[in-house]
Amino acid sequence: MAISAAQVKELRDKTGAGFMDCKAALTEAGGDVDKAITILRTRGQARAAKRSGRSTSQGLVGSYIHMGGQVGVLVEVGCESDFVARTDEFQQLTREVAMHIAAASPLYVTRDQVPGEDVEREKAIFRAQFEGSNKPPQVIDKIVDGKMNSYYQQVVLLDQPSIRDPKTSIGDLVTAAIAKMGENINVVRFARFKIGEAAD
Repeated sequence: MAISAAQVKELRDKTGAGFMDCKAALTEAGGDVDKAITILRTRGQARAAKRSGRSTSQGLVGSYIHMGGQVGVLVEVGCESDFVARTDEFQQLTREVAMHIAAASPLYVTRDQVPGEDVEREKAIFRAQFEGSNKPPQVIDKIVDGKMNSYYQQVVLLDQPSIRDPKTSIGDLVTAAIAKMGENINVVRFARFKIGEAAD
């Protein structure tokens, strides 16, 4: 099947992947852009895994102040080199993450940062909802796992669906940036401020 330049451009615009990578993914997906995105994301994640051990001692502290000055965000995004940190793509990623934090109010960057007692409390609440339901324990375990994934999407930045594209998580955006820029990239930390909300 012939892949048109317009299809390749559409996929590049959506993913930021290279021309040849997009063409190959579209060919493999039979011209289906959504399938091609999945293929590129899978390959991007494989590339990201290879780079995940590299040090990210460079990067940027990005900021975003929402209209009216009622909400503000500072976020530190790390990368391997000052060269990448100064690129428009990296600065755009940092700003997009900051804007997302302002809108979505995550509490943690990664699942590992969620306190164990919070995780156990949520699991206990979900399990209690099925007491006396006569469902087999393995079925309840699967349901609880699904509900925990939904919980993580509410409180963990990298699990949250992007406010600009709900089909893509913030973690997926970072993974795509790693594949495109060829360096390990990670969100190190963030602080979100809202007028009227006192710090704990």
